[in-house]
Amino acid sequence: MTTREFPLDVDAIKELLPHRDPFLMIDEVTECTPHESVTAIKHVAADEPHFAGHFPGNPVLPGVLIVEAMAQAGGVLSHVSNGDLDPKPLYMLARVEDARFRRPVVPGDRLELRVVADKVKRGMWWYVCEARVGDEVVASATIICAPGGDKA
Repeated sequence: MTTREFPLDVDAIKELLPHRDPFLMIDEVTECTPHESVTAIKHVAADEPHFAGHFPGNPVLPGVLIVEAMAQAGGVLSHVSNGDLDPKPLYMLARVEDARFRRPVVPGDRLELRVVADKVKRGMWWYVCEARVGDEVVASATIICAPGGDKA
């Protein structure tokens, strides 16, 4: 398995995930313990395209994009944990359970995503996820991702 130095910037994240702008939802990975947990950051910028319609004059990051950011952080954890697999699997969102949204996330917020691996079974990963702005939990969910094909 390849050893990685943390933090990871966007270019290093793009080596692990197939997502690209405007759908890459994480900007940096601050720490990662393979097979255990990852912490990633999304800087919520005012010029993100979804804010034009969600909601004009009162921009709010859609909850589904917070869930996607948590899933992408989980994808980083899976890839770092299984870096020696060839071909490299494409982990796809399979299920979201118990999603909770506690307060809106708005432009200027620094969204910290903490993802803990709960279990791995038949290549599927169960992640316990939490999103924070500062010390406040803004969202949480259990996310299940499954390998769905080659990355390339």
